Amino acid sequence: MGTITARKRKDGSVGYRARVRVMRDGQTYHETETFDRRPPATAWMKQRERELAKPGVIDSVKSADPTLAKAIDRYTEESIKEIGRTKAQVLKAIKKFPIADMACSTIKSKDIIEFLQSLTSQPQTVGNYASHLAAIFAIARPMWDYRLDDREMKDAITVARRMGIISRSLQRDRRPTLEELDKLLGHFIERRKRAPQAMPMHKVVVFALFSTRRQEEITRIAWKDFQKEHKRVLVRDMKHPGEKLGNDTWVDVPAEAIQVIDSMPKKKPEIFPYSTDAITANFTRACKLLGIEDLHFHDLRHEGISRLFEMGLNIPHVAAVSGHRSWVSLKRYTHIRETGDKYANWAGLQTAIGAV
Repeated sequence: MGTITARKRKDGSVGYRARVRVMRDGQTYHETETFDRRPPATAWMKQRERELAKPGVIDSVKSADPTLAKAIDRYTEESIKEIGRTKAQVLKAIKKFPIADMACSTIKSKDIIEFLQSLTSQPQTVGNYASHLAAIFAIARPMWDYRLDDREMKDAITVARRMGIISRSLQRDRRPTLEELDKLLGHFIERRKRAPQAMPMHKVVVFALFSTRRQEEITRIAWKDFQKEHKRVLVRDMKHPGEKLGNDTWVDVPAEAIQVIDSMPKKKPEIFPYSTDAITANFTRACKLLGIEDLHFHDLRHEGISRLFEMGLNIPHVAAVSGHRSWVSLKRYTHIRETGDKYANWAGLQTAIGAV
């Protein structure tokens, strides 16, 4: 059974979308094509109905036109780039929705919008789903000849953004207080005394604060990439909007962060040979136990960058430490006024360095 729907385009012209739908073994298979005139749309629809009625045709078409779930699996398996934890979780979650069972060629902007609307998360989170799904649409056709239409994805994102279904992530301004940091360090040091095999989170926290490094960057820093005499370190695969793998960047290391590095044992190639999952779990668990609300590990980077501006450093100098390639990203800090270094006489630094 086929239908033809007239749709008005942005340029004022009319397009005719022909849809063919066939039932086989209790499952529905459908294809869609758009034409500039109704007669060709009608002709294509009737021809496809005759072709799809032949034995074995639908099965062969399905093998060449896999479901979105299959495209996601292939993307995950063949991606040379390391897929981040959050992205992997999102793609896995998408496979549980009805849209994942649709053939690639049948997915239109309307289907994508309906999927995004079915999510019960905040617009910022829904926006992350749209962004990660868009990565599949961007490469499926040119790389594997899968019939995912990138234009449909872009149209869906445009509509979703204008309708408020998705939005960009909110910038966090949460900064830890010295009292909160003292509580955290005390907790981690005491835990280390009770369990010497535990991760020295007190050193990880202080290093993150003064170095402004992200937790995944911290875990990748190797001793061979640290140049103490030049007060810098090579951060490998630094986070970047366009490139994640191979984006190696030299950054300056403040004196306080160097002190933390000097206190670490040289037992393994990495200075901080720990997993990001373990760091997150330890930090989150400690905050909950200590009654510290709404503080994330990544807030330490924000605190460290804010501190540099409060000390009077300009944008180029701060960027040399933070690793920002675009100074535009640092404009959010321009409201910060020079007030000095509140950590100048903070005993927590030496406490963390001196503790095992």
